[in-house]
Amino acid sequence: MRKAWTTRDIRRIALLVLAPWSLCAAAPAWAREWLVAGAHFERVFERTADGEFDGLGPAIVRRVAQQMNDTVRFELYPWPRAQALVAQGKVDLLVGPYKSPARLGQMAFSQLPFYRDQMVFYARPDAHIAWTGDYGKLADRRIVILNGWVYGAAFTQASTGLHTSVANTVESGLLMVAHQHVDLFATNVRNTEPVLARLHLTGMVTPLPQALDQQDGYFAFPHDSEHDALRACFDAAFRLLVERGELKRLGQQFRVQVP
Repeated sequence: MRKAWTTRDIRRIALLVLAPWSLCAAAPAWAREWLVAGAHFERVFERTADGEFDGLGPAIVRRVAQQMNDTVRFELYPWPRAQALVAQGKVDLLVGPYKSPARLGQMAFSQLPFYRDQMVFYARPDAHIAWTGDYGKLADRRIVILNGWVYGAAFTQASTGLHTSVANTVESGLLMVAHQHVDLFATNVRNTEPVLARLHLTGMVTPLPQALDQQDGYFAFPHDSEHDALRACFDAAFRLLVERGELKRLGQQFRVQVP
């Protein structure tokens, strides 16, 4: 027979859950400024025409920092540079990386992800490419990928047998497909659909039905003791935000899929 929960059991669990947040709440009251890095990710990390930072990532970071009595300063970089800065400990937080074995050695990820992407191939409809998940059938296809992105374990494993080139922006990748310089563009739907519309390529370049993979996006911190403490406090505050339903509400506000 299953043992009934006692009052002592419930109190012990509550202490374990609340302990990290209690330690953070007891930290010194003076405010610290976080330097937060990111690249342009549609609806996740964007800089507006007037210089303000917008998107799901900044919205979450601001809320968490406010709970911790801290302030934030955002900086926009090319994605490979942003990753290098957090790996070198030159920024406090990176917005949006997917996990990969290499990245796990370079940076420390938040406990919880904050958004979810579908990774897909885009192609011209007249190319008549049938993608069923078999990378062996793509050996003769020209594929463009994005600099600094990861596409999941299956793609990484297959990539040595694929003919790939690298683009620095979603715009470049789409134009390479549109002008028939490549056959396929590996990207995600969230970043790509708004750019298709801006380039007036909707219907001319389209996603293939079967996804390559599903990737969750996280916050990441440098691997050192100072940032381990910051990450523990961030995780505790972010978990409370998720449990209150704020992540779901913000995801709806910014039209971003959340886990």
